[in-house]
Amino acid sequence: MAAQGDKPSDQSNGKSGRSALAPRRVWIPVATTVAILVVWQLVVAVGLVPNFLLPSPTQVVWALGADAALLASHSATTLVEAALGLAIGTALGFVFAVLMDRFEGFRLAFEPLMTVSQTIPTVAIAPLLVLWFGYGLMPKVVLIVLTSFFPVTVSLVAGFDSVDPDALDLMRTMKATRWQTFWQVKMPAAMEQFFSGLRISATYAIVGAVIAEWLGGFSGLGVYMTRVRKSFSYDKMFAVILLISVLSLALMKLVDALQRAAMPWKQAEGRGSK
Repeated sequence: MAAQGDKPSDQSNGKSGRSALAPRRVWIPVATTVAILVVWQLVVAVGLVPNFLLPSPTQVVWALGADAALLASHSATTLVEAALGLAIGTALGFVFAVLMDRFEGFRLAFEPLMTVSQTIPTVAIAPLLVLWFGYGLMPKVVLIVLTSFFPVTVSLVAGFDSVDPDALDLMRTMKATRWQTFWQVKMPAAMEQFFSGLRISATYAIVGAVIAEWLGGFSGLGVYMTRVRKSFSYDKMFAVILLISVLSLALMKLVDALQRAAMPWKQAEGRGSK
């Protein structure tokens, strides 16, 4: 009876602990960000750092508003490049992961090459892509594909490897085909790791597009950054850096939304534990 009587108390304590933690996850990061911005503003205002080297937060916000229309146009170009590259990179990563899981020879052949490919800086690859494919859309998309497919592939392969062997044995006992085993056991088990890799790839997509645009192009945030850097407009440089961060966070939130839609059982598990 004592043990049964303790259960509601333990559950209520757990709920109250989670409810108390939720606001702290919001206000602590917000307070930290505000404190950093205030210190930054003060450092520039009192002249500890020359204003022409480090613009104040208010100058950055002003520059962002002053060039809002132009930045929106460049952002659209960068987002199109990032979306195309990310979609192709994700599809390519999925195919590679499935082949590596299915064929051991394919995995032994390509796993070391994929690892080595990630040691090559994207800044070193980008000029070659511009030389081969010109200044249009193609080199940007190719660079984004090269940088985004690796996290998806690695995370999916790790997810496939983590499948419960008992579940695989059960599917064999039930005479399931390879595709039935893949779609009903392996893929659901690997979904969480897949979205973790996709979240990383989403941030790489924006950064990869900007790096490619630095080295040649007609529009995009990288092109905009190159132009304002040549005119020493550091307030506009910081404004576009802020915009790149916002776009990367937006893509990550989109991946989170896709994960919730693709994995409804995780939400059910979360509600069941409360």
